[in-house]
Amino acid sequence: MRNIGLLKLGRQRSASLGFTLLELLVVVAIIGLLASYVGPKYFSQIGKSEHGVAKAQIESFGKALDQMRLDIGRYPTTAEGLNALMERPAGLAKWSGPYLAKALPLDPWGKAYMYKSPGTNGREYDIISYGSDGQPGGTDSAADVTNN
Repeated sequence: MRNIGLLKLGRQRSASLGFTLLELLVVVAIIGLLASYVGPKYFSQIGKSEHGVAKAQIESFGKALDQMRLDIGRYPTTAEGLNALMERPAGLAKWSGPYLAKALPLDPWGKAYMYKSPGTNGREYDIISYGSDGQPGGTDSAADVTNN
């Protein structure tokens, strides 16, 4: 008899130790509210990091272009493009490349960087990524990233 009383008491305790459906719904609602607050802030940071990567890559291209200029006496032409950093253009005996450690990367949005020589506003060259939309101009993640 005594064992039956302990058995009933054990069942009551285990039943009262669980969560009710209402408690679970409240917790899920709180998690949803937190996610809706934090999510947009997190995803806006992703766009900023892609712009940072593009700026770093453009800076790396600039250093490689400067090294190439020291070797051959000029920057690559627009026709030769950034590929001149990896492969010897025709007729350049003093080319000592490749000037990049790895293959020429695409921008963070999967598009090729644009290269123009001579550049605008008196610059020797321009290197441009047109951002997430691939079009000139734009704002936020679609803003252009350049070497200026």
